[in-house]
Amino acid sequence: MLKSLLQLILKLLAKAILKKYRPDVVGITGSIGKTSTKEAAVAVLRTRFNVRANVKNYNNEIGLPLTVIGVDKTPGRSIFGWLKVFGRALKLIGGKTENYPEILVLEMGSDKPGDIQYLVETAPCKVGVLTYIAPVHIEFFKTLKKIIQEKRVIVSHLTEEGFAVLNYDNDLVMQNAKTKAEVVTFGFKDGADFQATDVNIIPDPETNWPTGLNFKVNFRGNIVPVFLPGAMAEHLIPAALAGLAIGHIFGVNFVEAAGALRDLKPLAGHMCLIPGIKKTMLIDDSYNSSPEPTISALKTLKNIDIKADAERYAVLGDMLELGLETESAHRDIGRRVAELGVDVLVTVGEASKQTAQAAREAGMEEHRVVTFADSASAGKFLQDAIKEGDVVLIKGSQGVRMEKIVKELMAEPLRASELLVRQTGEWERK
Repeated sequence: MLKSLLQLILKLLAKAILKKYRPDVVGITGSIGKTSTKEAAVAVLRTRFNVRANVKNYNNEIGLPLTVIGVDKTPGRSIFGWLKVFGRALKLIGGKTENYPEILVLEMGSDKPGDIQYLVETAPCKVGVLTYIAPVHIEFFKTLKKIIQEKRVIVSHLTEEGFAVLNYDNDLVMQNAKTKAEVVTFGFKDGADFQATDVNIIPDPETNWPTGLNFKVNFRGNIVPVFLPGAMAEHLIPAALAGLAIGHIFGVNFVEAAGALRDLKPLAGHMCLIPGIKKTMLIDDSYNSSPEPTISALKTLKNIDIKADAERYAVLGDMLELGLETESAHRDIGRRVAELGVDVLVTVGEASKQTAQAAREAGMEEHRVVTFADSASAGKFLQDAIKEGDVVLIKGSQGVRMEKIVKELMAEPLRASELLVRQTGEWERK
């Protein structure tokens, strides 16, 4: 009851602030890629505008209004803290703030049906971005159809004056995104308004480890090069393309927008390269996990050049919230690991035992497949097992805490709070 009352108060305050200051709202949702797209959009738009975006994962019924109000930390259970939030909001509504953002870039998450509708009622969008639709969180939605119904609200609520930014490569997006708004698309396929081509991983001349991704973007015959520092996975490129599309809608020069992406820093836990112990390289993808990004990460691992005597490790934790798809999804990943020729598979968690079993059935040698119940045990094993030149991909859902393995293996563990996800006191105590 108290939580519902708090949400209602925050919603009313946010709506009043938006009505007064009338910023343009860019709403971003999808099964994957929301945060990366938000960061790319902010990087591009800040070349010309005063922009504010959600901090951390403040993308729900409480976090989104806090962003509108301009609060970057939830008061939690502090009544005094919430009174300060309400006071700040009322001051905005009753006074005048010259520096209120011109554009709000709001990531909109959904854990259950109705979440996106609630958020767009709070903050109606000028631009609605649909990054990707996939069977993620299906445990709570039960069917893919319900996920589609939920995600497409981000564009179906737009008016004729609005813009829908859609992933042209994802059939579930393009087939289900009915909208009155003007449509702008992005992707790798021919026909996308913002199309990525000629993708290359740029290696360091001394170590040969990747330093970033270089690619070209074709927008209606105009071609500009883009470099994403610290990135190596092709599935990070659509976020950059969406950022360019959003910039175009707001009149940002194409070349200037592409240049702004060079300042993007990889998000912690999103395919980040981190030097490991024993002169190894870690690919930290520990933020979260679901089937399609896992397959993309495995392909990236396969494409990295290594020395003749070095090995590629896939360290994979459970993919959670897949409901009835859990066993089949984990088994499919195991088959992919074997097909791609990964040298060593290490799994963490109960569901990932199916990944290990499927990899063995697909031809991986028994001694190259190892299973653990928790990330701590896996981390200790890997400390002894890896050797110079090895590349280690580490990926799993939040609840499996795969960042603990990264911390065990990174060459500079004192930089964990700077480089890794979930390093706050609250998470550390879990």
